[in-house]
Amino acid sequence: MAIENIEVTPLFAEPIFRGSIAASISAEQIEYIKSLKMVRNQTNLISDNLYLFEEPEMASIKAAVQEALDFYASDVMGITQQLYVTQSWSLVNSPTVGMHGHSHSNSVVSGSLYFDQMPEASGNMIFDRHRTYQQLQLAPEQNKRNVYNTPLNVIEPRQGEVVLFSSSLQHFVESNSSAEDRYSIAFNTFIRGELGNYRDVSELTIK
Repeated sequence: MAIENIEVTPLFAEPIFRGSIAASISAEQIEYIKSLKMVRNQTNLISDNLYLFEEPEMASIKAAVQEALDFYASDVMGITQQLYVTQSWSLVNSPTVGMHGHSHSNSVVSGSLYFDQMPEASGNMIFDRHRTYQQLQLAPEQNKRNVYNTPLNVIEPRQGEVVLFSSSLQHFVESNSSAEDRYSIAFNTFIRGELGNYRDVSELTIK
């Protein structure tokens, strides 16, 4: 081989945050969420209430999610601005039902919260690196997938876990192969604080 001293370096990483807030979720809250009025959402069900975290029954969960967002903003994004939840809603995937591929508009970071027990094989969350039309589909061989070329990354949900990710990431949920309903909460966020610089005439205050 003529080439020597080969180096391949990842330039930019896409973070996925996972943390347990199980201690902040009570049995009463689980029953409250599962009793919410649900409406049809393409293939699955979505809560009629799309500002779920604003309900007083959700106070401890909202506070724990905010703690996760504060960590994500400070330690992952490295920013001084605060992330806060805008809309939040519950979802139910019945047996055989999944979730179509999508990303979240008008949001900086999105999240999923798995507040209830997750039945086995109830559907992983799949992140797709491709966000737009692909003129060339260069699929890596299965045994040669790595951080540079893999088209998909899989998250297997755990009970009590909150998952945070960039809202621009395309993602979908596998079909629920269990005999039980799959419950989750999803939410979007935005930022508040000072952006830009006064002297660069790029200053912006978001309250």
